[in-house]
Amino acid sequence: MPQPVVVEGEEEWEVEKILNKRKVWGKDKFLVWWKEFMAEGDTWESRENLKNMGDLLREFEKEYRRDHREVR
Repeated sequence: MPQPVVVEGEEEWEVEKILNKRKVWGKDKFLVWWKEFMAEGDTWESRENLKNMGDLLREFEKEYRRDHREVR
């Protein structure tokens, strides 16, 4: 079973990739693929739960905006 890493004294799981985004009650939720877990372990997480994933979130949102542009 995968083990968490310790960041600032707290256990955290490593993110392999952010797969998708949706709004729930007006807040962004991100579908997370956790490192060393199977697809069944993917979870929807709030931005607050991904506070140490700044670069990964920025890259995902850049790609997400490009892929989901509104066509007028």
